[in-house]
Amino acid sequence: MSAEQRVEIPWSSAAFRTILACSLIGVMGVPLISPILPELRTVFGISDTQAGLIITAYTLPGVFLTPFIGLLSDHFGRRPVVLPLLFLFGLSGAAIGFAPAFEVVLLLRLLQGVGASGLMVLAITLIGDFYDGPQRHAVIGVNGSAIGIGAASYPLIGGALASVGWNVPFAFFGVSLVVGVVALFSLTEPAIDDPPSFRVYAGRLASAAFVPEALGLWLAAFFTFFLFYGGVLTTLSLLLSDVYGLAAGEIGLLFSMVSLANATMASQYGRVSGFLPARQLVALGFVGFGVSLLGVWAAATPVAIGAMLVCFGLGFGVVMPSLDTTTAGLVSGQLRASMLGVLTSMLWLGQTVGPVVFTGIAQNAFARPVAGYRFLLLFWGTGALLGGLSVFAYLVRRTETTTTHSDTS
Repeated sequence: MSAEQRVEIPWSSAAFRTILACSLIGVMGVPLISPILPELRTVFGISDTQAGLIITAYTLPGVFLTPFIGLLSDHFGRRPVVLPLLFLFGLSGAAIGFAPAFEVVLLLRLLQGVGASGLMVLAITLIGDFYDGPQRHAVIGVNGSAIGIGAASYPLIGGALASVGWNVPFAFFGVSLVVGVVALFSLTEPAIDDPPSFRVYAGRLASAAFVPEALGLWLAAFFTFFLFYGGVLTTLSLLLSDVYGLAAGEIGLLFSMVSLANATMASQYGRVSGFLPARQLVALGFVGFGVSLLGVWAAATPVAIGAMLVCFGLGFGVVMPSLDTTTAGLVSGQLRASMLGVLTSMLWLGQTVGPVVFTGIAQNAFARPVAGYRFLLLFWGTGALLGGLSVFAYLVRRTETTTTHSDTS
């Protein structure tokens, strides 16, 4: 039996359960409501571009706040930061169901985005705090699998609740309040070294965040979520409604293919990471993204689209754990939350820019938005495929060169 197979998952740990809950809530904000975006156009009388703002307003705070949330967590502790975020997320998200106007929806989504901005980064930070070595890889894999299962469930839940009323899915965000109450009494503060002064801390963080090794991680993180939120959750949702006439529940079912494949792959990350280095896995993940987007562009039926979305989920299942484990291992505990905050900030930036770019180009550069969406799927699918293959080949050559030099010396 291998060492990875002997690693125990701490299922009974209150910290581990809180980590999973924070991750599940952090990923809830978009998949839960993405199937009802077409319906929200009718409810509030808005355009495709304005519908995309419902996602952008939610993701925008994370672009700017996540690094600062990491910094606050490194200096003042994990509990004083994570608990207010849980309560803010739940209260503002549930309130959206009572919003009288589209402008109020955007304001509440901004507040909800503030709450969500630090939850996933703090979950990975807590994993880095409490676990190390093979157990850290295994726990990150389980965490990624849980995120995939949750993300697979949320479109189904959102679509089903929307059949009762357009505003009912927003009530589901209230589960964050329950998690916040439980975490208040069960989450312990991990032991980390006392942080240096803010000035010294900021200098160390800047030095760590701008090394070439880290810059490649930030770029991969941005494009992962740019493609997912712009090309899949926004563009494909509108296409499935306008071209195939699918209802919210049916759209949610197709989107669940991404998350189920992600959960399956992430659950095996502890084993997969033993075959290839993390950076090569990231490159292969982008190959999966490209194959998926090109397949969706060429697909003639919703069933074929669902099959192609599986490829995206498989790529997602290797890219995200690879980015998390690599970033968590770059620095010590004193900087871990802030470095993961930078990573998460790039994820939020991709989420924010993706929907706006895809809907804006499709509506303004093409006579018919549907034609624009199809072109963008072709363009970005080709770019992801060729980019992933090129980076993978480069990393393989560099590894072979390093090995050769080591052997000759």
